Amino acid sequence: MRARGWTFLSALLLSLAPQARAAGRYDDLVALFKEWREFQRPAFQNGVPDYTPAAMERQRRALPPFQARLQAIDISGWPVSQQVDHWIVRAEMNGLDFDQRVLRPWARNPCFYAVVFTSQSDTPAREGSYQAGAIELWQYALPLTAERLAELRARFQAIPALLAQARSNLVEDARDLWFLGIKVKQGESAGLLAFEKTIATQQPELAADVRRSRQAVDEFRAWLEAELPKKSKPSGVGVANYNWYLKNVHLSPYTWDDERVLHERELQRAYAALRLEQHRNRALPSLEPIASAEEYRRRFAAAVTEYMAFLRDKRVMRVTEGMDGALREREGSWAPPERRDFFTEIELRDPIVMRCHGSHWFDLLRTRQQPHASPIRRGPLLYNAWDRRAEGLATAMEEMMMTAGLLDARPRSRELISILVANRAARGLAGHFVHNGSFTLEDAVRFAHEWTPNGWLRKDGATMWAEQQLYLEQPGYGTSYLGGKHQIEKLLADRARQLGAEFTLERFFDEFHAAGLIPVSLIRYEMTGLKDEIESMR
Repeated sequence: MRARGWTFLSALLLSLAPQARAAGRYDDLVALFKEWREFQRPAFQNGVPDYTPAAMERQRRALPPFQARLQAIDISGWPVSQQVDHWIVRAEMNGLDFDQRVLRPWARNPCFYAVVFTSQSDTPAREGSYQAGAIELWQYALPLTAERLAELRARFQAIPALLAQARSNLVEDARDLWFLGIKVKQGESAGLLAFEKTIATQQPELAADVRRSRQAVDEFRAWLEAELPKKSKPSGVGVANYNWYLKNVHLSPYTWDDERVLHERELQRAYAALRLEQHRNRALPSLEPIASAEEYRRRFAAAVTEYMAFLRDKRVMRVTEGMDGALREREGSWAPPERRDFFTEIELRDPIVMRCHGSHWFDLLRTRQQPHASPIRRGPLLYNAWDRRAEGLATAMEEMMMTAGLLDARPRSRELISILVANRAARGLAGHFVHNGSFTLEDAVRFAHEWTPNGWLRKDGATMWAEQQLYLEQPGYGTSYLGGKHQIEKLLADRARQLGAEFTLERFFDEFHAAGLIPVSLIRYEMTGLKDEIESMR
């Protein structure tokens, strides 16, 4: 019965308390949401989050009453925006339900026990599933104040105990996730060593804590390596679970089969478009990579200036204070050929192309400058339920801006857009087929490499392995780029038909951004009133 999203216990509680259906106050939803968020976060003991079997079993047993209370709130007379908030809370509770029934990351996924991240994510929250005590090291500006130093020391000192607990918790067999966990720990060890060297003379006491943490990470990696030969079971969740997750957590109108067809079509379309563009441009010089770091810095700055002028002058999107700086702060770096991965190959041929994908940074800027009026949408949604909105828009902006005229004066750069679409389709399909058991992880890596034009997605590159890890531990993320793009294009068409001559891109984006970082299906309901997608998820 639980696979239907609401447990038998939830239904029983509702049947015993029909009078609760009359309680339909929005304030009740907000209060429940705040209580839910406190409940969802694990308890901490001496700085270590508790993911022990006993703690997770208590969480599992306590979840159905929360779901029942949410179901008991009658929203039939509410404004659409408040109904949307109810859907959001429902999706989050379903996310924990899925974690408890299927993903169980604390018990089957060593990648879950990541302890440190050295750079900021460009999405509303960290992509994937990870333990609540992970250190976002980029948030600690050097030199540290005395207060921040004490805080960071305490967090590093908790890492050995956390990884000791992880060894007891990780009892389930998911071979590919264990293999990827080894790669995660290798990367963490390198990051911790670099940080230790940076602070060695400034703050030696912290350096000692970092060194002990790195030793714990290395010991944990060695344990994973020793245990890996004992693992043999697949890590994918299967089509039925995948479909439930898409529908009930990410509120996507698509199924596993829908997304397979969509991505196969996009891969074919991208290859055809690339060949047509190359034929049209055959008399033009090819796009060569930028030759030096100095030239890259100049071209990057010029690309930001040109892109922001295009958004403003062509009235594509309302440009507000800070947007220009949000892009300039994320300058990449030049790399020699042997160190280039997929996105570096794109960036070093024309920096303006990936500025379109920089809508991520605009999203984060808006959440700081203009927090949403709804407390339920004010912070990042749990379980990456924002993925089709955040990744979908960033991906859609690349082709949408090309179509709107951004690349009219640089025809060779249009080829890069087709290469980006092909890569997203190849990566998405690769992860997609791991979940239904058609591909091994090695098959996925080979497929994504072979179907990315020019071999730019390296088999041994960090992008390849980080993406396949994310897509495996977070079902549906690999298809969120093009799946979300498709939903946004559909929404743009719906809104254009509704408004007719009154439609403008600027108005569309004003309304779209005002809804917040929530599933596109909910944005569509709020912007257009169209209920077909929502009704299909009940």
